[in-house]
Amino acid sequence: MNSPQSKKLLPSTSMLAAFDAAARTGSFTAAAKELALTQGAISRQVNAFEQQLDINLFHRNKQEITLTEAGKTYAKEINTALSHIRSATLNLMTNPDGGVLNIAILPMFGSRWLMPRLAYFLAKHPQITINTVSKLSQFDFSKEDVHCAIHFGHADWSHANCTFLMAEESIPVCSPKLFDQANLAETNNVCASLIGLPLLHIATRPDAWHQWFNEHDMVAEAKSHQGMHFEQFSIATNAAVAGLGVALLPKFLIKNELDRGELQVICDKPQHTDNGYYLVTPNDKLTYTPILAFTRWLTQVIAAEKEQSDK
Repeated sequence: MNSPQSKKLLPSTSMLAAFDAAARTGSFTAAAKELALTQGAISRQVNAFEQQLDINLFHRNKQEITLTEAGKTYAKEINTALSHIRSATLNLMTNPDGGVLNIAILPMFGSRWLMPRLAYFLAKHPQITINTVSKLSQFDFSKEDVHCAIHFGHADWSHANCTFLMAEESIPVCSPKLFDQANLAETNNVCASLIGLPLLHIATRPDAWHQWFNEHDMVAEAKSHQGMHFEQFSIATNAAVAGLGVALLPKFLIKNELDRGELQVICDKPQHTDNGYYLVTPNDKLTYTPILAFTRWLTQVIAAEKEQSDK
């Protein structure tokens, strides 16, 4: 049986909804209109809520209400919780026979690699609804409404399983216009000539150029960190296409620009790294059916494409 204390810690949904609406609108009257109730009903629900918690959530001044400091903090948590409940209910109503899969994806990987292939997964699993959110760095699964994530780095995510997907090889590229302006076609050592060109940097790979120069036995300590910096690969790619400098980009993510002639490989000397792309799944969701289906499909697609490229 539930103890009185546990009941106190789990207020009724009517109390929570009344408090949330009043906190967001700053008015019992506006909250009543939103929930199709009377102002008196909202007031009674909030009063009962405060009595149950034994905490004042609002300051009352005649017809005006303002949240107390405790109320402000609590309102944020309650609003988040109710949003999750509404989202889960909507997903259930729109897809009662399937499941929902919320995936955190890297923006460029998601838009350039995953999205063009995702239709095949959905065709095989029409009962699964996929939602995506962009994440550039690690986060806490316990605080995010996400079932799995595609991550670049090492397999070092705590309390989670990391399935290796693929390695990354980045190559120096620039626009054909910059290539011609720098007379790179007439240079004996094209790679060495990069030291004199503007370099484009990406926040998630801050030491990429430094490592590339070292890997190819070129000294460019002062130059390797100079130049424009960008948050995402997509913006750095656009900057390279615009002729703003030389970018060190994963070849498989810029295939379209290379095929269209918008970018040109300066020298085919890729950067090798021990980082990789991983599908990260928290341990408590490893047996979730949509994740099992997505993991199986994703690894099969990557294996098939690798086999095809090796031929």
